Amino acid sequence: MTILLEGKTLSAQIRAELPDRVANIRLEAGREPHLSAVQSSEDDAASIYLNKEMEACRKIGISCRAYPVDSKTTPEEFTDLLKTISSSPLTDAVLVPRPLPKQLEQVPVCDLITPEKDIDGASTYNMGRLFLCKNFREIAAAGLFVPCTALAVVRLMRHHEITISGARIAVVGRSSTVGKPLAHMLSCLDATATLCHSRTVDLPQVLKTCDIVISAIGKARWLKPDMIKEGATVIDVGTNTDDKGIFCGDADFEALKPLASAITPVPGGVGPVTLSCLLENIIKAAEANFRR
Repeated sequence: MTILLEGKTLSAQIRAELPDRVANIRLEAGREPHLSAVQSSEDDAASIYLNKEMEACRKIGISCRAYPVDSKTTPEEFTDLLKTISSSPLTDAVLVPRPLPKQLEQVPVCDLITPEKDIDGASTYNMGRLFLCKNFREIAAAGLFVPCTALAVVRLMRHHEITISGARIAVVGRSSTVGKPLAHMLSCLDATATLCHSRTVDLPQVLKTCDIVISAIGKARWLKPDMIKEGATVIDVGTNTDDKGIFCGDADFEALKPLASAITPVPGGVGPVTLSCLLENIIKAAEANFRR
């Protein structure tokens, strides 16, 4: 019987302790934790998701403010904005969701966010420290921020007791926010992680050799039953809408379900855990900020 790797239970467990931590910050620092986020007003999907994140923040007592950017925002204005919000002592956490307007994509965002406020692990400092870690104990001890989606995948797998050590794992998608850090984190947990992408030769054959297939490319239902071996675990990080406007993942869920030993649903799998990891990181950043 296929195991459904739902994320709502783990998400609730992570969030359960957060209101008390917010209350302690309010008591000791005299204010609420604060998130400053950049919002691209030209990307509806990104704006909707950011609004959802901010709503979740406010529910547990985190204050937040969105700073809109659009096609008229110059790189110089964007750079000044990032420097201003990142340096403010009243800002505990900074979030810059992608995609950005085209003219802003070349701005070195990673180097403009203070590492201690970089809650999604995008800065050169946090990313560099992550890749210097040789095992998961070092990652935990380093006190750094890692990309929330990559962290959510690992936490969800461990929550459901999916065997990682010794497993052959394919991570499809080489983005700096998910694929690359996730493959490294899995390697730190003693998996044999293969990072696959659009130029991988004979991708289906590569995937068929793997115990676990993780897809993070953002292509609706591209992962089919003939691409995995029987009994494989499928982790779906994709968030897409198909040609009928239906929200779905990268995996063809209904077709894969009879073949996979375990599979994440979309929605309700990695997504809720990612949001809870983000909230947790905001509070972690706030706790460190008022103690400095």
